[in-house]
Amino acid sequence: MLGLMQSHGLLISTILKHAARHHATAEVVSRTHENTTHRTTWSELERRSRRLVRAMAKLGIKEGDRVGTLAWNGTRHLEVYYAAPGMGAICHTINPRLHPDDIGYIVNHAQDKVLFVDLSFSPLLGMIADTIKDHVRDVVMLCDAGSMPEVALAPGMRLHCYDTLLNDADDDYDWPAFDENTASALCYTSGTTGRPKGVLYSHRSTVLHAYAVALPDVLDLRATSRILPVVPMFHVNAWGIPYAAALTGATLVLPGRHLDGASLAAFFNTERVTLSCGVPTVWLGLLQHLRSSGERLETVKRIMTGGSAAPPLLIDAFRDEYGVAVEHGWGMTELSPVGTYNAPKVAQSGLSGEAATRHMLKQGRVLSGIDMKIVDSDNKELPWDGRAFGDLTVRGPWVASAYYGDEPGSALDADGWFATGDVATIDPEGFMEITDRSKDVIKSGGEWISSIALENIAVSHPDVAEAAVIAARHAKWDERPLLLVVPRPGRTIDPDQVLRSFEGKVAKWWLPDAVIVVAELPHTATGKVQKLALRERYRDHYMED
Repeated sequence: MLGLMQSHGLLISTILKHAARHHATAEVVSRTHENTTHRTTWSELERRSRRLVRAMAKLGIKEGDRVGTLAWNGTRHLEVYYAAPGMGAICHTINPRLHPDDIGYIVNHAQDKVLFVDLSFSPLLGMIADTIKDHVRDVVMLCDAGSMPEVALAPGMRLHCYDTLLNDADDDYDWPAFDENTASALCYTSGTTGRPKGVLYSHRSTVLHAYAVALPDVLDLRATSRILPVVPMFHVNAWGIPYAAALTGATLVLPGRHLDGASLAAFFNTERVTLSCGVPTVWLGLLQHLRSSGERLETVKRIMTGGSAAPPLLIDAFRDEYGVAVEHGWGMTELSPVGTYNAPKVAQSGLSGEAATRHMLKQGRVLSGIDMKIVDSDNKELPWDGRAFGDLTVRGPWVASAYYGDEPGSALDADGWFATGDVATIDPEGFMEITDRSKDVIKSGGEWISSIALENIAVSHPDVAEAAVIAARHAKWDERPLLLVVPRPGRTIDPDQVLRSFEGKVAKWWLPDAVIVVAELPHTATGKVQKLALRERYRDHYMED
């Protein structure tokens, strides 16, 4: 027997319509390419998104077409976010930090029909134009007519001005209803071990994810919140924040391309931001600016950090020096992306000092709606005792079942679980902690060593700005940890002192056998340390010795 309730699909357009109708005057604030502040409202943004649908229809965009974007966090980009899926097309956000060859591959693999491009990516557009000419018909620059750049496009490609297209379009458009399982957005992985792979989200998965991240034990969004996603809109849909903000009527503050510590601190205070989300490297840069300038964050109360493990010093410094809570989250492109968040239960709410920091290093407990488990090499589930660690697998309505272009379900095991590639522990309270990526974990003499745990200790040293631990081949122990460190500006690193900082914090056999001081570490397009490149260069370091 079926229930007797109304049937309305979970569509992204319903989120925007809700914000426009019930939070009409709530603000959407963004920094422009010219570093000025632009202000609008959810009501005006919904109206302009309807005009954009009309404009895209004139360009020949129809249901199912891929609409590519090369853009920072800004209002025009947000309008594309809602207009494309709202009309039944697919918003394909492209990471401009990838190599141009990968960007060309991604555009062609997705078969984008149109590209919406920020002014700062005009040179990049010129580099890839010949590569993408077989699919991309139109390029729209996200600017006004007076700012249109000179761009050398391939023959047959047409160049347009965003504001001109909207000025010539009507807003007499009604958001259509269709199957909630229709594809809504496409995002490609970083491609650290091969070509980037596409993850194709649905309206249903996106709306459910927005509800989940807005919950009190996650981002705790409400109409009085003022949230600034530092995480780019081209990286896993800015962790779902553009949707969750509209869902709750929160003020959405978009920082544009200026993400240095000074720019962020000023924008946080000017716009009275209460919550922000981004990767640890951004927060380390902000912390350095606050300490050197003497500035304070006047309204920020919480920071969500993810993408890689946050070092203890980051959590301690923001909490003790600035009264800001740094809270871990975890996810991946294939999870839309948020899977866990470190919000306390009753047992953790009273923790303070070192105990609180140690707990906050964990990536958190699973969001309601999905499930997780850890398994051994035989796919047998391991206990939640905080000690056993195994391969982390997940399943749920906003977890990918296959990569774009592959057979449905091909990314899952026989029981429907997705292997994340992370190695983790889960404690009795359900808090998960990533100990490594499966490809990064170090096996020494038959025992496992966590590179993340060693890196967290290394970056706590006052002379160390950044650290990476990799597995290097060893004649006796198979593999041994090798520590690479980058000095802080104006500091000199003594390798012996760095090694002494590990004493009493890990087992002696975990200690790296050597410390190598380097000027910089290679990073992926999403800001993570490129350990594959480090292993290729240093894997025989001990063998050579």
